[in-house]
Amino acid sequence: MKRNLAYVLLLMLATVASCSFTNKTFENDDKDKLLLDLITYVLEKGHYEPKVLNDDFSVHVFEDFIDVIDPTKRYFVASDIAEFEKYKYQIDDEIKNTDITFFNIVYERLMQRMGDAKDIYKEVLETPFDYSENESISIKYDEEPFAADREELKERWRKQLKYATLGTYDSKISHMENKEIESTDEHDHNAHSLEEAEEESRKSTETTLDEFFDFVDDLERKDWFVQYINTIVDEFDPHTFYFAPEEKEKFDTSMSGKFEGIGAKLQKKSEGAKIVEIISGGPVWRDQRLEVGDEIIKVGQNGEEPINIIGMRLDDAIKLIKGAQGTIVDLTVRKVDGSLDVVSLTRDVVELEESYAKSANIIKGQEKFGIINLPKFYVDFNDYSERNAATDVAKEVERLKEEGMEGLILDLRDNGGGSLKTVVEMAGLFIKDGPIVQVQSKDKGKDVYDDKDERIQWDGPLVILVNELSASASEILAAAMQDYKRAIVIGSKQTFGKGTVQNVIPLNNMLRSNEHGDLGAIKITTQKFYRINGGSTQLEGVKSDIVVPDRYSYIDLGERDQSNPLGWDKITPADYKAWDGYIDYEKTIADSKKRMASSQQIKLIEENAKWLKAEQDETEISLNFVVYKEEKDKDKEQSEYFKRLTDYDSKLTFQSLGYEEELFTKDSVLREKRNRWHKFLAKDVYVEEAVNVLEDLKMNNIKQGKLASVKN
Repeated sequence: MKRNLAYVLLLMLATVASCSFTNKTFENDDKDKLLLDLITYVLEKGHYEPKVLNDDFSVHVFEDFIDVIDPTKRYFVASDIAEFEKYKYQIDDEIKNTDITFFNIVYERLMQRMGDAKDIYKEVLETPFDYSENESISIKYDEEPFAADREELKERWRKQLKYATLGTYDSKISHMENKEIESTDEHDHNAHSLEEAEEESRKSTETTLDEFFDFVDDLERKDWFVQYINTIVDEFDPHTFYFAPEEKEKFDTSMSGKFEGIGAKLQKKSEGAKIVEIISGGPVWRDQRLEVGDEIIKVGQNGEEPINIIGMRLDDAIKLIKGAQGTIVDLTVRKVDGSLDVVSLTRDVVELEESYAKSANIIKGQEKFGIINLPKFYVDFNDYSERNAATDVAKEVERLKEEGMEGLILDLRDNGGGSLKTVVEMAGLFIKDGPIVQVQSKDKGKDVYDDKDERIQWDGPLVILVNELSASASEILAAAMQDYKRAIVIGSKQTFGKGTVQNVIPLNNMLRSNEHGDLGAIKITTQKFYRINGGSTQLEGVKSDIVVPDRYSYIDLGERDQSNPLGWDKITPADYKAWDGYIDYEKTIADSKKRMASSQQIKLIEENAKWLKAEQDETEISLNFVVYKEEKDKDKEQSEYFKRLTDYDSKLTFQSLGYEEELFTKDSVLREKRNRWHKFLAKDVYVEEAVNVLEDLKMNNIKQGKLASVKN
C-alpha cells in the first residue's frame, strides 16, 4: 500500500497527539495514581508492542527500580530487600489497580537509609586510609550482594570512599614531588607530607559528599516518583519515556535546536554519566578534550568543590552539568583509556548551525571529489519550506557539481537520525524513483514511502560513511542506498540499530477536566521501520559493505546495549529494482577490503580498540597506592603510544566551497570551524579509503552516460 508521505505523517501525528484511542474516563484525586493510570493506559493502547502486565513484568520493575535508586548498593541492606520482596510479584497487580504501596514503602526506607548513610560516611572519613594495604574493590556493583548489616555496609562505604580519594591523593603526592606539574586541584599545593596529603584527600571527599547529600535533600517525593514511573515505562522499550512538566519544557527546547550547556548527550552508568554523543559546535566539541565513551564522575561550579555524581540519577547529574550561558563547569572525567582528568568548560548556547549539512572539496592529484557531512536529519515541522536536511544536501550537491566533483562521500557518522520525510526526499536525490522505506504501525499493514520524482540530483559514484552511532533516519538512508546497490557503505560492523518511531503525547489532552496542573507528557514508540528488502533495522542496524575497525569496535554501544529493546523481524520486501550504474560493484568492495587489511593505520586502530575493551573489562581495582601508580603509569604509557593515531596524514587536500570562502571575510568563527574540520578530515583514514573507492567506481566501474543529471 503506497500513500502520499506528507499526508500519512500528518494523519499519524494528528491521530496520536489527539489520543483518538481514548475511550476511558480518568478520575482520581491522587495525582500520583492518576498519572500512573494515564500512562499505563496510553502504553496499553498506543505502544507498538505493549507488554503484558504479569509476574515477569513485576519482577523486572522490582529489580530495575532498586537498581535505579541504589546502583552502587550503599544504602539498602539485605533485610530491606527481603522486606521489599513480598511485593516482587505484586507490582503488576498494583499497576492495574493504581496502587503505589510498593513505591511508598521503598521511598520511605530510602529516605531513612540515606539518613543513615550520612552518619556512616562521616564515621568512615574520620579514620585515615592505609594505602599500603593490599586490598581491592570491585566496581561491578550489579554482581555484588547487598550488605548483610550496618557493619558490612560501613565496610562497603570504606572501600568506595578509599577508591574515591585515591586519585586526589595521587594528585597531591605528584605535586609534592614535582611542583611544576600543572594543577588540576586548587588544594594540591597545600600538602607537604604524605600524612597531610592523605588527610586533605579525605576532607575533599567529605566535602563532595556533603554537597551531594545537600543536593539530594532538595529533591521532593515527586522527583522520586517520576523515577518509579519511568522504571515502569522503560520496561516497554528504551525510547519510551515519561517527561515531567519541567522535563517536557526542556524536551520542547531541545526540539527547537538550541541548548544552554556543554553540548553533550549523556547516558547513566554505575560509574557516572557516560558521554554518548557530542553536539557539533558546542563547548565540548570546541574544547576537543572530551570524547564519546568518557565518563563524568564529578561536577564542580567554577572552581568550587566538585560533587561526586556516581550513583546519582542522570537527570540530577544533568542539572548540575547544565547552566546559563557564560558560566563555568568543572568536570572530573574518567577517560576511555582509564585516566582521570579535570576539564573546565564555559557553558554556551549550542548553535544549530553546526547541526546543518556542510561540504568540502577533496583534492587528490588532478581529481576532485566532494564530501557532505550531515550530523542529523533536521526539519522545522511547523514549516517544511524552512531549512531542512533534504533541501540543504541538494544545494550542497549542486554546489559541489559546479566546482567539478567526480564522486561524492556522504558522511553519516554520529548521525542520530531525525525527520523521516527528509530521508525519503534525500534518497530521491540519488535514484530515479522507487520505494525508500517501509513503516508498520501497531495492528496495521505496512506503508511504503516512495520517491516519485524521476529526476536525479547525482548519479555519479557514491560512498556513505557510517559508524556505531549512526542511528534511525541515517540507517534508513544507508539501508536504502545499499539495497539499491546505489552506494557503497563503509564503516563499523553495524550501525546503532534503532528501527523505531516515537511520538509525544501531552497527558493533559486526555482529560476532560484537571485539577492537578500540568501532568507532563509521554514519548511512546508507535511504529517500526523496515528496509525495502523487508528486514528491520532494529537491533541489527545496517551492516557495512566494507567493515573497518574504530576505537569503539569492541565496546558495547547501540540499541543492543539499551534496556528492553524491541526485537528484530522481517516483513515482505517492497517492489524495487537495483540500480545498474556500476559495472562491478562487488569487485570494488573486494579491492577496498584488501587495502584495509594491509593498512598500518587500520591495524593500529584495531589494536587501540582491543586495549580500550580490556581497560573497560578491568573491574577489580587495587586500593594499594603503589599498585595503583604502576597501573596508572602503564595506562599513561599505552595512551601515549596510541596518540600516534592523530599523527596520520592522508595527503589529501580539503577546501571550502566558493560561497563559504566569501562568507569567511565576515565570519572568522566559521573559517576556524571549517579549518578545524579540514584538519580532522586530513587525518581520517576512513575518508581516505572512501576516496579510493570513489576512484575505483569512477575509473573502472561507472557506466557511460550515468553522470550528473540534475534535479532542481
